[in-house]
Amino acid sequence: MILTTKKQLLIALVIAGLNLGSITAQTKSVTSAVSLDKKVTSLLKKMTLEEKVGQLNQYNGFWDVTGPSPKEGQAAKKYEDLKKGLVGSMLNVKGVKEVRTLQKIAVEQTRLGIPLLFGFDVIHGYKTISPIPLAESASWDLQAIQQSAAMAAEEAGAVGINWTFAPMVDISRDARWGRVMEGAGEDPYLGSLIAKARVVGFQGDFSSNKNILACAKHFAGYAFAEAGRDYNTVDIGESTLQNIVFPPFKAAVDAGVRTFMNSFNELDGIPATGNAYLQRKILKGDWGFQGFMVSDWGSIMEMQAHGYAKDLKHAAELAINAGSDMDMESSAYVEHLVQLVREGKVKESTIDEAVKRILRTKFVLGLFDNPYKYCNEEYEKATVGKAEFHQQVLEMAKKSIVLLKNKDEILPLNKSGQKIALIGALAADKTSPLGSWRIAADDNTAVSVLEGLQAYKDNQLTYAKGADVALGEPKFVFETKINTTDKSGFEEAIAAAKNADVVVMVLGEHGLQSGEGRSRTDIGLPGVQQELLEAVYAVNPKIVLVLTNGRPLALPWADEHISAIVEAWQLGTQSGNAIAQVLYGDYNPSGKLPMTFPRNVAQVPIYYNHKNTGRPSSNEPESVFWSHYIDEKNAPLYPFGYGLSYSKFDYSDLKLSSPSFTTNGKIEVSVTVTNSGKVAGKEVVQMYIRDLFASVTRPVLELKGFEMIELQPNESKKVVFAIDEKTIEFYTANSKWEAETGDFKVFVGGSSTQTLQADFQFAQ
Repeated sequence: MILTTKKQLLIALVIAGLNLGSITAQTKSVTSAVSLDKKVTSLLKKMTLEEKVGQLNQYNGFWDVTGPSPKEGQAAKKYEDLKKGLVGSMLNVKGVKEVRTLQKIAVEQTRLGIPLLFGFDVIHGYKTISPIPLAESASWDLQAIQQSAAMAAEEAGAVGINWTFAPMVDISRDARWGRVMEGAGEDPYLGSLIAKARVVGFQGDFSSNKNILACAKHFAGYAFAEAGRDYNTVDIGESTLQNIVFPPFKAAVDAGVRTFMNSFNELDGIPATGNAYLQRKILKGDWGFQGFMVSDWGSIMEMQAHGYAKDLKHAAELAINAGSDMDMESSAYVEHLVQLVREGKVKESTIDEAVKRILRTKFVLGLFDNPYKYCNEEYEKATVGKAEFHQQVLEMAKKSIVLLKNKDEILPLNKSGQKIALIGALAADKTSPLGSWRIAADDNTAVSVLEGLQAYKDNQLTYAKGADVALGEPKFVFETKINTTDKSGFEEAIAAAKNADVVVMVLGEHGLQSGEGRSRTDIGLPGVQQELLEAVYAVNPKIVLVLTNGRPLALPWADEHISAIVEAWQLGTQSGNAIAQVLYGDYNPSGKLPMTFPRNVAQVPIYYNHKNTGRPSSNEPESVFWSHYIDEKNAPLYPFGYGLSYSKFDYSDLKLSSPSFTTNGKIEVSVTVTNSGKVAGKEVVQMYIRDLFASVTRPVLELKGFEMIELQPNESKKVVFAIDEKTIEFYTANSKWEAETGDFKVFVGGSSTQTLQADFQFAQ
């Protein structure tokens, strides 16, 4: 489609007087000789103060564009702002027809014709849903995670969306916090690599509508909310902030992420949205971030509730001066910034700097070359939900499954001659497996576990619900009501179990029991499911427990009694097929936990890279004066990095190329891994280090490398890792990242607890 209207041609004339010529849906920039900054600066000079402020304003979709234009109320005001060029971005608008209609207003009816950004929460897929991000992280497969993000970007771009509010790169140590499902778990090293993979996957090189803007969120400290309660106060020290919280965000910047989102929490008494240290000093200063910062939903306005801003006008002043460039749905900027500039409380140069960041991003995305880059209805129809996507999410789902227990090798199931009882409401559920944050997906579109197992025809399969997890139909914006009383289905489930050779029980959380605003104080099996599990066990202990959940659960009874436990998370559209293929052995599980599973919720927050304390243990068996509980072990139920396989992997012959290294040097660490099992399998070989003494205390273990290998039965492979100054550096007492001399230990194994170890030194 050639853009030939007067307004469309005016775009080209306004931008530095450039003659862009004919612009088509496939056009790439023909102005490469002119620097991006010059184009942005030239356009900025054409803008009024009001138009500048408009670029900093983001509105939620406010009317059905297929119907009449709004004539009154808030929707009408927003519509008029759009026509005046007082809107820079919109969110929650989807579908080519809707996006094109709104983009056409911005491009053809406003004075300067500056195109809009269209944002949407494409967290783990658009219509075709991948596993929740925490589950994908359990794959430890960076290439697969990158491809998953690229698939989500392609499908979202096909419906007109050009900006996702993902990835969430918050490091999460507290399973009570519902948003652990949205991130990569508890480790900053793994989290940083996954952050990079997701940014690259979403953004690509922006050469086509298969690439969309990524957004690193939430900056910063959001996952450290006190008591695991969403939106709560955060109070952490500088060492934790620098060494644990910041690394994935820095990795996102290094990967070229174009947008950041600030967080709802306060940090050191200042809300993140108004925190200049975070936004100006660290992000835009020390890290040289060239993109722009968007507030979280209403977080500028919420600084009033925090007790930090007097009113909305004051909140706008605080936010823009602190470095928050775009206001998501507070209307604070569009209503107050012009006046604040005229009053001298905000410099126009501050506005200009924010506008430049947003305009630069729109140029990079290619919207000035073609505002309708993401608006092809034929492509939309051909792309959304295509078979290739379903195959991709199936492969991702299988890689995400973690085998937690397999006593007496009850798994894999025999493919014929067995009577199998399938029990649990979640086994037949076609919505819950989609998980939280899948707002564009249709309910009842996931493959259920029941459907997955039905594909294996040579066993006798009987299904019994047992008990509902939730009461009524869970909705995204409401709290899910849990079934704590109805056990009417127990009798049927018990009868089915009595007659079965093996019982497969699918228990856990509904997909909407985790996510934003869904913190829990009890992280066991919700409702009556624990009672159901015990009742079935009483008549048939040969049980395979399949967990579907969005966070680590505390399952001490199940670990003690149940023969096989499979962590299947919420795996998305192809969930049931992936689970069935693992249960029957057509796929050998290789996932490893990205987050620690506690024995008891009272252990939370619990994480592998903890500090040792001054009294980590006692030499006197009867002494109570050391760091422990008197009623529970310190150790987790399942540690970080843990995961079994239908293969068995043995580690041996750990060697160091040298006992020490110096500045600009390195040592190599090698280990031999052998598959002593009966089937081929994949293993994630993990390397950890410990700094034994330092200018600030260091964790007992830190992940510093991993490699996935595949071995045939009886095959061995030597895996080699390198350790240099970069490996051991951290944010020291000198307030900078550096490597300190000293003594270290290195650990290599199949989890954070099952390792071989050796000693080395670093000297200058």
